[in-house]
Amino acid sequence: MLLLLTLHLAVAICAPLFVRWWGRRAFYLLALAPAATFVWAVAQTEVTSDGGAVVETYPWIAEINLDLALRVTTLSWLMMLLVGGVGAAVLVYCARYFDADEPGLGRFAGVFVGFAGAMLGLVVADDLLLLYVFWELTTVFSYLLIGHNPEKRASRRAAFQALVVTTLGGLAMLIGFIMLGQHAGTYRWSELVDAPRPGAGYLTTALVLILVGALSKSAIFPLSFWLPAAMAAPTPVSAYLHAAAMVKAGVYLVALLAPVFALTTGWTVIVTVAGVITMLSGGWAALRQTDLKLLLAYGTVSQLGLLIVVTGAGHRNAALAGAAMLLAHALFKAALFLTVGAIDRTAGTRDLRALSGLWRRTPVLFGGAALAAASMAGLPPFFGFVAKEAVFESFADNWIVLAALVLGSALTAGYSIRFVWGAFASKPDVEPIQPRPAGVSMLAPIGLLALAGFALGPLAAIVDKLLTPYAGWVGPTGYHLALWHGATPPLALSAIALLGGGLLFAFRERVTPVVRRVRAPIDGVSAYQRVTGWLDRFATEVTAATQRGSLPQYLGIILLVLVVGPGGALLLGRVWPQRVDLWDSPLQLVVGLVLATAAVLAVRATRRLAAMVLVGVTGYGTAMMFVLYGAPDLALTQFLVETVTIVVFVLVLRRLPIKFSARPLRRTRWVRIAIGVAVGVVMSALALAAAGGREAIPISVDFPELAVSYGNGRNVVNVTLVDIRAWDTMGEISVLLVAATGVASLIFLRPRGGPVPRRPELPTPSRRPRGYRVWLRGGPTLRERRRSIVFEVVTRLLFHTIVLFSIYLMFSGHNAPGGGFAGGLVAGLALTVRYFAGGRYELDEAAPVDAGLVLGAGLFLSVGTGVVAMLLGGDVLQSAVVDLHLPVIGDIHLVTSLFFDIGVYLIVIGLVLDILRSLGAEVDRQIEEAE
Repeated sequence: MLLLLTLHLAVAICAPLFVRWWGRRAFYLLALAPAATFVWAVAQTEVTSDGGAVVETYPWIAEINLDLALRVTTLSWLMMLLVGGVGAAVLVYCARYFDADEPGLGRFAGVFVGFAGAMLGLVVADDLLLLYVFWELTTVFSYLLIGHNPEKRASRRAAFQALVVTTLGGLAMLIGFIMLGQHAGTYRWSELVDAPRPGAGYLTTALVLILVGALSKSAIFPLSFWLPAAMAAPTPVSAYLHAAAMVKAGVYLVALLAPVFALTTGWTVIVTVAGVITMLSGGWAALRQTDLKLLLAYGTVSQLGLLIVVTGAGHRNAALAGAAMLLAHALFKAALFLTVGAIDRTAGTRDLRALSGLWRRTPVLFGGAALAAASMAGLPPFFGFVAKEAVFESFADNWIVLAALVLGSALTAGYSIRFVWGAFASKPDVEPIQPRPAGVSMLAPIGLLALAGFALGPLAAIVDKLLTPYAGWVGPTGYHLALWHGATPPLALSAIALLGGGLLFAFRERVTPVVRRVRAPIDGVSAYQRVTGWLDRFATEVTAATQRGSLPQYLGIILLVLVVGPGGALLLGRVWPQRVDLWDSPLQLVVGLVLATAAVLAVRATRRLAAMVLVGVTGYGTAMMFVLYGAPDLALTQFLVETVTIVVFVLVLRRLPIKFSARPLRRTRWVRIAIGVAVGVVMSALALAAAGGREAIPISVDFPELAVSYGNGRNVVNVTLVDIRAWDTMGEISVLLVAATGVASLIFLRPRGGPVPRRPELPTPSRRPRGYRVWLRGGPTLRERRRSIVFEVVTRLLFHTIVLFSIYLMFSGHNAPGGGFAGGLVAGLALTVRYFAGGRYELDEAAPVDAGLVLGAGLFLSVGTGVVAMLLGGDVLQSAVVDLHLPVIGDIHLVTSLFFDIGVYLIVIGLVLDILRSLGAEVDRQIEEAE
């Protein structure tokens, strides 16, 4: 099974290339993927017909105990036959259906094969979470297939509508799956069957949520409207997704669950009521359609309702009847949809009012359509008749449902006759159409599917033997499929249904006006449009009220939600500890008072620079708290980060007014102070609640020992970053790289990697005045009022020392405070000092390299460290110890995670350099040009 899924994936990826090489003929090759599924399923017939199962399990995501658990039983075997067999037939049909110059044909081919693979994964998945993954893949692929032609507004709207409805249903279904799996301790369906049942209310809630997903996927009331709208898709899509594959996913899930959960409170009511309403409303709507494709679409909705009623009943006879009807429906409905496509392509229209005399001009097509329609109507000896009799027999003790089923069958017979008459009959008042030849590739799939529905009727006993293991899961004995059971009540009911359908057609002139007038007060499409319209209006009003272009207002709303939401939950839950120590030493109280005072003064400040300095005081105060709590690594990093942040603020403030605007008014500042205090209280309470609510032992208690034994270092923080949690750090440095690129792209009006600007030449030695001395080569390019000789001298003396100190921090971080991040910040501050002292030309003298190159080199080195470890037989990012003895230097104890840390070091330097070049040097250049 995994091989089949891989085959579909590979063929889907290569499909666009095949279509580019061979054009429409590539569909013959692509059909081999679903055909392989069909052949494999046929090969497993002996196993499934004996009630056995084919099982494959492969490890996947061990952290959540999710494996690729694949399992084929009788029901999934039947679905594999339909997914593979009908899929292969439709792909062959596509070779003739599409024009050679069809736009996006390669993409369509790849998506179609991908959908077939997703549907295959859905029906063989034994794990409910894995089933959900494939479930949503079918949703995405169907969205792409329905919207194949993006130039048509109807296609776009139908694709989006189907996506919204089925995705919302899928999310509800996922919640139900999680509820079942969490209670049972397993998500394997094969294990859930025998697991202890939860309470009635819990189980009912979970099953209702699952049914929401299943019924939305199968277009069951009140969500039936999306399927007729999806007829905007190409006809092969309708023949496969909406007749044999996607919409059958919901029926398959109901059929899977019903034998186990049908007796649960609410199950029978939901599936029966929703199914009967869908069956009758869909059949009634089909009688008034003049578009052949819409006629079949509403007919499909009707028969999906029938399938939900039967498969959801949960007893043996209904299970057998549901499986038989599932098979019959896929065969005749796929053939009829393909017939509509052939008529549309050859005659140029699908309107039954414009078609006449096609039965003479396309006898092969007419024969195939007539066979399929006869099976749909339930005429003997077709398999549709066999399945319909089984349906009637399974509800012999429920006269209300049985009457509804007979009425639905009469409607089915009526629109089946209407379809054949509308598509092929000679109409006296309609000019006959001369169609183009259809071609073997079009006619063969139609004939094959129609003949299969005809041949399986006399072979009903064989089909019964193949499907009985599924029904036997519910009960050991009962009804058996057969073409002839004698003069029985189901036979009489079948005759009544056929007679009713014949009368509906015979008196169509009188029936049609009634059908057109009698409708629901509001249909699904109108309801959907109203709901989405209300949501759009509500979103517009909320946006107009909140999105006013004021950043303080945005931040205030976010913080108020934080106070009201989590803060209210804390007050109601009362989960904080009983005893709270406010401080461990008086110094912590002093630092806390300084933090609070600086925060309040920052809010009241009127000058931007003063506010920025006060905010910096809060950052340095936090670093002091780390020192007092014995966390030198965190304190060092906080000091450095706060310093770099102040630098960035200073660079930005150059382009802003010195003072804030007249607003906010004085009273508004007090409001902001109140919000800030409330947020501080809530965050403190959240921290206390989180610390006091811990039940499990923290994983970090093992880090000190792991740092030495696993990471070969004594600095727990640094070893955690570059070894124990190296994957987290890899993600963080990737974000840093993206942030640097984003800053550069927002500021630079030209490529940042261009040539370094040339510094104006300094006077030659012979022309320099007496006593002339250059401390920084970029210094003389600044205006005199911006130069500081003292600053230049100090920078010249300290720059190299600071750089060496940054390198020391990088190398010592494995066993002492420091590391690549802290070292990179120190090196970045050294470059910042050079820039402040000598301007943008001095920055280029200090670092004559593109920042993007430094960032890329750092990421390449960090990633390379992980790759090298994998190539040497270890895990990705696994570190090793290398002991060397070098002359003069002596013994060296080297841990390979150092190279990962060097990559972090380079990335931080590149980030700071990018900020200095963009917010600093580039802004300087723009100011100079403006002046």
